[in-house]
Amino acid sequence: MIKFFRSGNPLTVLLLLIYTLVVKFFYLLHPSTYLADGSEGLLYNLLVKWLHGLVGTSPLFFTSLAILLILVQSLLFTKIINHHRLFAKPTYLPAMCYILFTSLLHSWNVFSPGLIVNMIMLWVFSSMTSLYTRTSARDVVFNIGFALGVCGLFYFPSIILCILLLVSMLIMRAFRLAEWIIGILGLICPLYLMGTYLFLTNQIGLLRKIPNIGFSLPFITDYKVWGAMVACTLFFIMGWLLLQRPLKKMLIQGRKIWATLIVYVVVAMLVPFFNPEFSPAYWVLAVLPVSMFAGNVFWCIPNDTFANVVHLITFAYVIIMQYFS
Repeated sequence: MIKFFRSGNPLTVLLLLIYTLVVKFFYLLHPSTYLADGSEGLLYNLLVKWLHGLVGTSPLFFTSLAILLILVQSLLFTKIINHHRLFAKPTYLPAMCYILFTSLLHSWNVFSPGLIVNMIMLWVFSSMTSLYTRTSARDVVFNIGFALGVCGLFYFPSIILCILLLVSMLIMRAFRLAEWIIGILGLICPLYLMGTYLFLTNQIGLLRKIPNIGFSLPFITDYKVWGAMVACTLFFIMGWLLLQRPLKKMLIQGRKIWATLIVYVVVAMLVPFFNPEFSPAYWVLAVLPVSMFAGNVFWCIPNDTFANVVHLITFAYVIIMQYFS
């Protein structure tokens, strides 16, 4: 199984589709509508209201849409990775890992602001990888800031991801104050435009729903959440440790991109703590970059049999948590 995902054969996309249907079949059997816990942003509410008008409260539609988003995100993420040659050869292992690890927790397969933010973050991450090669990056930095501002309108605590922008600029480029200011202006711009629109359309009361943020340190008692986070953390650490040797042979840009991914994981893991009420559903933001390191674990195992054993153990754990827990 692993050798098929290890290859960059375009036909692997078909195998990936079948793999998605198998590993997420439980969620299609027991569909949910959409996440609405009070922490969602203004644009997300408007999007859900529009979808609600089209299909009603069909759980199967919203679950299928969530799974389709996960599949598309896995393919786009893989395309970015292969374009920058972060592995020695093109591979679909990160896509497989993203699909597998999002199956660890039910709330990661529900249509939510986190999945929409992940879609935008793919473009943000792709833009960040180009910072190193640009002589002038003001337009790119503004666009990244603008995209993060849009993320905030879907899920306001994701504004914390602006830390990723600032740190990635330190990693990728020499410090230029003008670029930092432009990035912050880009971050503010969507909020300003939304506020202007609400003011002109006499909906100024909705402005109070935009800065939906708080801070909480929850006591997590759900063993499924602990299991999902332990599995993700374990593969992240193993992937980072196994990266040390091939990292020395990479180009400077490749090393900087991997360093940015480490920051991405850390910041994304902190975002859910700034919810008005904590929800582990938003840790799906961290699963996207973690899947890169998980893919590196399977890539660095030279023996296909051992790699398949590791995969089967993880796969079996996912199935047990879904059907038998």
